[in-house]
Amino acid sequence: MAKTPLNVWVVDDDQSVRWVLEKALRQADMDARSFERAEHLLDAIEHETPDVLITDVRMPGMSGIDLLERLRDTSPGLPIIVITAHSDLENAVAAYKGGAFEYLPKPFDIDEAIELVTRAARQNGHDRDEGVAQSADISSMIGQAPAMQEVFRSIGRLAGSSMTVLITGESGTGKELVARALHEHSPRADKTFVALNTSAIASELLESELFGHEKGAFTGADSRRIGRFEQADGGTLFLDEIGDMSPALQTRLLRVLAESEFYRVGGQTPIKVDVRVIAATNQDLARAVKESRFREDLYHRLNVIRINTPPLRQRRDDIPTLLRHYLAEAAEELGATAKTLDEEALAALQSFSWPGNVRQLVNATRRLTVTAPGSVISAADVPSDLGGSESPKRATKEWTGVLAAWAERQLHSSDAPLLETALPEFEKTLIETAMSQTNGHRQEAAKLLGWGRNTLARKMKALHLD
Repeated sequence: MAKTPLNVWVVDDDQSVRWVLEKALRQADMDARSFERAEHLLDAIEHETPDVLITDVRMPGMSGIDLLERLRDTSPGLPIIVITAHSDLENAVAAYKGGAFEYLPKPFDIDEAIELVTRAARQNGHDRDEGVAQSADISSMIGQAPAMQEVFRSIGRLAGSSMTVLITGESGTGKELVARALHEHSPRADKTFVALNTSAIASELLESELFGHEKGAFTGADSRRIGRFEQADGGTLFLDEIGDMSPALQTRLLRVLAESEFYRVGGQTPIKVDVRVIAATNQDLARAVKESRFREDLYHRLNVIRINTPPLRQRRDDIPTLLRHYLAEAAEELGATAKTLDEEALAALQSFSWPGNVRQLVNATRRLTVTAPGSVISAADVPSDLGGSESPKRATKEWTGVLAAWAERQLHSSDAPLLETALPEFEKTLIETAMSQTNGHRQEAAKLLGWGRNTLARKMKALHLD
């Protein structure tokens, strides 16, 4: 007996999108019906219900998010796929909270859309928690790149949940922003969010910082201290750089996660807490487990859900948007008019590697707002350490001028031969720069300096750089 084809409806005010989806759905042996407005679909759904619905977000009249709200009451089992050209964190979270099965940003791959329809039909009726109302806009979560859209989807899927999350990614990629977004869109949004960078606190003090201490627990403990776990009771505790935590503290943290209770340092009474833990690291924790630097049981306890924050070099299309946003923010901080970038300056900044990621970009916009003389930032205003193309002749003139001034001062203040004083410092500076550029790889550093590896090793030993 032949299977009844899936009945899929499409709501989108863009005729071309409706046409493409209808054609693709029919080629996949599905029945397709499209509507230009959400109101027209609501009229039709009173008489017939589709197996799957695909809806745009921004449409004349009723929006896709409003349509989700209506259908959640009238057709609670209907799987809905939300598509939109205006893909940001707030739309993603709103879509999932409204009951959407999946969120798909435009432009989308048509095969991916068809696969989603098939999966939605297979899991028909899958419920999602309503969660809490949306709270403050997290404007710094900006991104149209696929890697950022996956981050938005993950936050949206977890709306309404208090699951433990592990956020991974390089320094400066916005791991704390993701943690705050997870908190702001969770049932704990009206409770405390406490953030702690575990690597910024000495290991001998971190235990007291996390769990608190009783009066007299150790020298200098003049009064009882409430730790971060107690401060975050009912809310969320964000532990950044978790990979740097000592083995002893890893054991205590595991016990808290397993039993939801702990003892203050020097305390005898167990403290019961209800805390959602979100951890973050720029390290490879799986590798740290293999090397016995991180507890395997703690790793699995933290790694319930993982979100990876992409480095800026993997989302270059987002750089212009980020630059505009943070240039405006920097201007507001300084009480000035926001500066713009000309094409050459934008191209230089977009092609830059950004090793410090978004954090470095934010600092760069503040720097350019202060240093660029005009209202439009040109390529000449972009420093060489941000990808600017500084004139080699000008750069050489600058440092040789500084050297000449130093030599004149040295001749007036000392009888020591100039080269005996200057040459070791000159070589030391160049060696340190080359080693930094190659992340400590001597063979590569020697090539940059025009030396052999043995020469570099000999020089480093003589200059006490080992």
